[in-house]
Amino acid sequence: MSAIAGIVSHNNDHFKADEIHHLMESLERYPADDTRIWQEGAVSLGCLAQWVTPESVHERLPFYDPESRLAITADAVLDNRNELLSRLRVGISHKELLTDSDLILLAYRKWGMEAPGYLIGDFTFMIWDEANRLLFGARDLFGNRTLYFDQNQERFAFCTTIGPLQTLPGTSKELNRMWLAEFLSIPVMIESTDTSSTLYKGIRQLPPAHTLTVKNGQIALSRYGSVMPAEPLILKSDEEYEEAFREVFESSIQSGIRSYGQVGAKLSGGLDSGTIASFASSALARENKALHTYSYVPVSDFEDWTTRGRVADEREYIQATVEHVGNIKSHYLDFPGRSPISEVDDWLELLEMPYKYFENTFWIRGIYESAAKQGVRMLLTGARGNQTISWGPAIQYYTMLLKRMRWLQFYRELHMFSQRRGIGRSYLMRLIGKQARPFVAEQSVATGESELPRMINPEFARQTKVVDRLLEHDEALSGFLKRDYNEARRSHLESLMIANLRGTKGTKLSLKYSIWEKDPTCDPRVVRFCLSVPIDQYVKNGMDRALIRRATKGLLPDKVRLNQRVRGVQGADWVHRMIPVWKPFKEEVQQLCGSPLAAEFLNVDAIRTALAKIGDSPRPDEAFDPDIRLLMRSVIVNRFLSRL
Repeated sequence: MSAIAGIVSHNNDHFKADEIHHLMESLERYPADDTRIWQEGAVSLGCLAQWVTPESVHERLPFYDPESRLAITADAVLDNRNELLSRLRVGISHKELLTDSDLILLAYRKWGMEAPGYLIGDFTFMIWDEANRLLFGARDLFGNRTLYFDQNQERFAFCTTIGPLQTLPGTSKELNRMWLAEFLSIPVMIESTDTSSTLYKGIRQLPPAHTLTVKNGQIALSRYGSVMPAEPLILKSDEEYEEAFREVFESSIQSGIRSYGQVGAKLSGGLDSGTIASFASSALARENKALHTYSYVPVSDFEDWTTRGRVADEREYIQATVEHVGNIKSHYLDFPGRSPISEVDDWLELLEMPYKYFENTFWIRGIYESAAKQGVRMLLTGARGNQTISWGPAIQYYTMLLKRMRWLQFYRELHMFSQRRGIGRSYLMRLIGKQARPFVAEQSVATGESELPRMINPEFARQTKVVDRLLEHDEALSGFLKRDYNEARRSHLESLMIANLRGTKGTKLSLKYSIWEKDPTCDPRVVRFCLSVPIDQYVKNGMDRALIRRATKGLLPDKVRLNQRVRGVQGADWVHRMIPVWKPFKEEVQQLCGSPLAAEFLNVDAIRTALAKIGDSPRPDEAFDPDIRLLMRSVIVNRFLSRL
């Protein structure tokens, strides 16, 4: 794991050898196991390394190979090392000596600009091809690592984070008004429709699943690769699908536990994180290591307000998994005294931009802090599991059966699902009827009515014509809302906008705490497998998420594995945590409403209305109330603007 940086001068007459030192000095805010710079002619590369995998301890970056005349700096953890070693015909005697950056360089030597398509893992890298006077780089398929760049007439510069680039002469700090307008207009978590833009007009980013080339001062971005499977997977029995799932997921977990230090995992009471913990614990036991798990639980004085079928404190289910799986050192964390508002300044400093996902920030960062103290270098998570390993939309599947007039299967499934869920069939039929209605318009993020009021000042929206911009990209922006559940799933997994959002958070948390976040549910091998499996493997015998429930028999306790009646609500106590600090928070919102800077960009009238609705003290059960969420998001944006 690394923070990388580099500069290529377009004209030797203007080359400034000390600029790479400015970049690297700005990265000193992060802990480092090794820091190096390589310079040759008008090219400078740098790397601040954090040792995460056993091989990375021997990695010396940047690295120059005089034989091939190639230099590389990389921020990478590859998951398909054995496959690459075989394809590249590397002898067994050299297998353990090769670092991930060595493999990337060998891949470039063999496949040239097609090399990223052969790599599986989380990575960004840049290679200086001296013979061709070419700078070439790439970002992984799911954008799990970030790379920003800036160019002017004299030079091209890149870095893992934004701040160092802003220390260079000639780099503009001017706000990108369109990016900000989109951020304020899009009610969902997505930041911008332009996946190569940033909040700053002069600084761009390499989008996920893209390569970058710089030659003769010209920049070219190119899309590569896809997570879509080549063909559907047709097996003979349910048991074969279950075994195939276990095989591909085991490979992903084995890659994910390749750690120089301890291995940790976020653990809730659900299927995704429980499955990860089960597979990882077993694999680590073979290495005489234990798995550290980190579970967020509400503070002790919180009274659960959630409705039937929901639970805020998942400790009962988490403990069942811990006891059943074994070889786990569990940590239950409630972070007293912390709340979303106590985290804002730290997160703005960390992300270098405003953010919308405030509800869980206090425990997400808290888990990283706790894991770092225990020497964890690899932290497993299951953030994409709902679209991959634990996918299985029962109501949508039953709607399909109804439309195709498969009556016997429909009534059998509906009866079993009703029993398992404890829900009356008449209620289920109403849900299916709504789903089956023809000619219902697709939902639109750009034009649809959102429960969350849009933050943008209407005049700022008019000036930027942001609504027109969102309409142009509405197909991609709203793809995850498609009524066709297969299309919605594919769109979610292929969305570069969603990938950008996750990559920014994961990269910058990892650098701050020297912990690499790894999501086995988002491994391209796992994603392609899951997309290739027929829908009737995911909904079967009255079970939603059926494949993972069947495949983990014996691996997870039935209390968790077969639980279809209770689901956890993480962060349900965030408003409860805000009550002690509501008075100063309310005063901050009132000050915001009187600020000319805030009024230029934010919808102050909507903010005032929301504040009046919430009043002097919110209720804990207003955690999903759109008005209180508008207030929090507006404060976050205003604090960021005030820092500029």
